[in-house]
Amino acid sequence: MILKEFTSELDKLFSLKQAEDFDNVGLLCGNPAREVSGVLVCHDALENVVDEAISKNCNVIVTFHPIIFSGLKSITGKNYVERAVLKAIENKIAIYAIHTAFDNDYFGVNYRICNELGLKNQKILMPKSENLLQLVVYVPSDYSEKVKNALFEAGAGNIGFYDECSFSVKGNGTFRPIEGSNPFLGTYNVRENADEEMISVIFEGFKKNQILSAMKSAHPYEEVAYQLYALENDNQYVGLGRYGELEQEMAEKDFLKFVKEKFNLEVIRHSEFLNKKIKKVGVLGGSGASGISAAKASGCDAYLTGDVKYHDFFQSENQMIICDIGHFESEQFVAEQLVEILSEKFPTFAFSKSTEKTNPVNYFF
Repeated sequence: MILKEFTSELDKLFSLKQAEDFDNVGLLCGNPAREVSGVLVCHDALENVVDEAISKNCNVIVTFHPIIFSGLKSITGKNYVERAVLKAIENKIAIYAIHTAFDNDYFGVNYRICNELGLKNQKILMPKSENLLQLVVYVPSDYSEKVKNALFEAGAGNIGFYDECSFSVKGNGTFRPIEGSNPFLGTYNVRENADEEMISVIFEGFKKNQILSAMKSAHPYEEVAYQLYALENDNQYVGLGRYGELEQEMAEKDFLKFVKEKFNLEVIRHSEFLNKKIKKVGVLGGSGASGISAAKASGCDAYLTGDVKYHDFFQSENQMIICDIGHFESEQFVAEQLVEILSEKFPTFAFSKSTEKTNPVNYFF
C-alpha cells in the first residue's frame, strides 16, 4: 500500500474536516507515492520517536499532536521541532497528525476517558456546530434507487449511528423540452408528465461537492432539479468533551482518589471542595479550560481536564469541582486507542505503539 492510499483511509476513519480551525492535521511531511513499510503510533513525534521509527523500519509515524504548527518558515534543525522534522525527511519517514479530529470524534479521546471512569449515559459536552445541508432532488421513479445508492455511497444520509437515511415522496412532474435540449424522454414543445420521486437526504457541508457530483452522475435527466437547504441543527455526535454519570455517587475526596488510581496520577490540582457528592462528571482531554462553562451548564459535579490556569479555577463558582489532572495524563490512552482502531481497520498491517517518553512534565516530591 502506498502512503496516499493509507492516508486516504485515515481521512475516512478520522475526518479531518471535524478538526478545529487552528489545528494542523493530516500529512505533515512525506512522499504520498512511497510504499508504506511500517507504521509507528505515538503521542508526540519528537526526535527520539523518529529514532525509534528508524530502528523499527517504520517509514510512517501516526502522531496525535502535530509536530508542525503555524510559523515554521525554515527547517535547519535549530530547535526540537525542526530536528524531528528534518530527521524524518532525511530518513524518508512520513508524519501524519490526527489531534482535534480525534478530540471531536464520538469514539475519540474523551470517549476513552469516560470509559476509564465507568461513566454511564454519556453525551457530547460541546457539540460541534456543523454546516449541515439538506438536499432535495427530483428523480424518475424507475431511477430512484440508483440515485439514492449513489448519494449514500458519496456520504449522504449519515445521522448518528444510522446511515442510508432518506425520505421520499412520489408525485407527478412536468417539463417541456424546447430547442437546444437533449431530453432523456419527451417530445419537443410538448409538455411531458412523468412519475417522479422527491428524495431528501442530510449531509455535512464539506461533502457537498462529492455528493452533488455523485447525484448528477447517477441521474438520467440532462437538467437535474434539486434544492439545497442550510440547517441549524447541531451534530450531537461530533464535538469536544463529554459527560456522564458514575455508577454510584462518591464523596469528593473519594472521587479524587478514584481518579488518581484510574489515571495513575501523582497529584491533582483542584478547586475548593464543596462538600457535595460527585455523580455527574465532565471531561475534556488536553487543554480544556474552554469547557468549564459547558460543564457547569450541563450540571456536572466535577470536571476533569488539563492546563487549568490560576484564574480558571474561580469559574467553579461553588457549582462543581474543577480538576486539573494534567495535559498528557488526560490524553495518556490516545496512542493505545489509535493502535487498536488502526489494527482493526488494517488487519494485515502491523502497527507499533511508541515506547519513547514524550511527556515533558515531571514531578518532584
